[in-house]
Amino acid sequence: MMKNELQDWLESGKNVSKELLDSIFDGVYIVNPQRHIIFWNKGAEHITGHLREDVSGRWCGDNILNHIDENGILLCRTDCPLLKVIRTGIPTTNKVYPKTKAGHRIPTETHIGPIFNAQGEIIGAIEVFRDISVQEDYRILQEKFNALIKKYVSSATYQDVQARIRRPSANREPRILDLSVMYLDIVSFTAFTEKNPPEAVVEMLNDLFSICEVITREHYGDVDKYIGDALMAVFADARDAVNAAIKILGTGLPSMNEARAKAGQQTIQIRVGINSGPVLQGDIGSLERKDMTVIGDTVNTASRVEKVAQPDSLLISEATLSRLPAEQSACFNEFGVIPIRGKTEPLRLFICKQTGK
Repeated sequence: MMKNELQDWLESGKNVSKELLDSIFDGVYIVNPQRHIIFWNKGAEHITGHLREDVSGRWCGDNILNHIDENGILLCRTDCPLLKVIRTGIPTTNKVYPKTKAGHRIPTETHIGPIFNAQGEIIGAIEVFRDISVQEDYRILQEKFNALIKKYVSSATYQDVQARIRRPSANREPRILDLSVMYLDIVSFTAFTEKNPPEAVVEMLNDLFSICEVITREHYGDVDKYIGDALMAVFADARDAVNAAIKILGTGLPSMNEARAKAGQQTIQIRVGINSGPVLQGDIGSLERKDMTVIGDTVNTASRVEKVAQPDSLLISEATLSRLPAEQSACFNEFGVIPIRGKTEPLRLFICKQTGK
C-alpha cells in the first residue's frame, strides 16, 4: 500500500517528476518505509556505476552501496540515516562513503528528507548525494600544506595569516608588546663548518633547533626566526623564557651531545641570552615578501646579551631579572656590566648558577 502510494506520488508529477530528477547532476534515490528503492536517477547511476535496473525494487542495504561513516561503521545494517529520517521525519545531512559498482568507496555528502502524503504521514524518504572526492582531495592537500607551512614560520605568523585570509580587508596594525626575547647561537660555528661536510652541518643544526623548538613550545614560547646558526624566540612571561633556556642547556643539549659523542661526531656548545621589555610586532618587508616579527631596542639588546655569554651558559639582563619571582631570581649571580651603544648607562647582566662555569 505504502509502495503504491509512493509510486503514485512520484508518477503524478504534482510534486516532482522523474524527468526533472534525472536532469539533476547529483545522485537522487527514493525509498519506501521498508527502504526498498523506488527511484534511482541518472546522477546516481553516473556517481555509483549502479544502473537503475540493477537497484530498482531492492532493499538499499542489500549489498548495493554499503554506506560507512567516517569511522568505518557500516550504516545500512546498523545506524541507517534513511531509517532515522523515516522514523522521525527530521531531515539530516551526513558525510558517508558508499561503495561503487567498481568496488571502491567514494566520499559523498548526503541530504535526506522525509516524503509526506496529503494526510501528513511519512510514506518514504529521498536522498540526494554528491561525490565530494575533489573537495576531499583539496582538504587533505590543504591540511598537508598547513602542516608544512607551520614548519617554516612562527606560530604568530601562521595565526596572523589565517586571520587575514578570513578577513582580508582587516587592517593589521603593528602592536607594542611586553615580551622576553631569547637569543641562542652556537659557539665557534665557523670552525665547526670548516671541519665538517655541509650535510653534517645541516644535520647538526636541524637536531639542535628541533630540540630548542620543542622545549620553547613546552614553555609557551614561539620561535620567531632562525638566523644562520642562531635562534630567536619570544615569550610573554620571563619565567617561561628562563625555564626554557635552562632546560635547553641542562637537558636538551647534553642529551644531543651524548648521542653525537657515541656516534663519533663533534659535540657543540651554545650561548643563550635573554632580555625583556617592549617590542614592536608587525609586518616587516616589501609588498611582495613580508615577515611577521618583533623588532626594537629590546630585541637588539637580547642579541647583545647573548654575544657576551659564556659557552653553555645563560645570561639575562636586569630587565629580565626584575620580572622573575624571588625564588627564581635567587638562581642568578651578577655577571658584570657591558656598554650599550646609544645608551648612557651600561647594561647589568646576571648569569644563571645552573649554567656556565
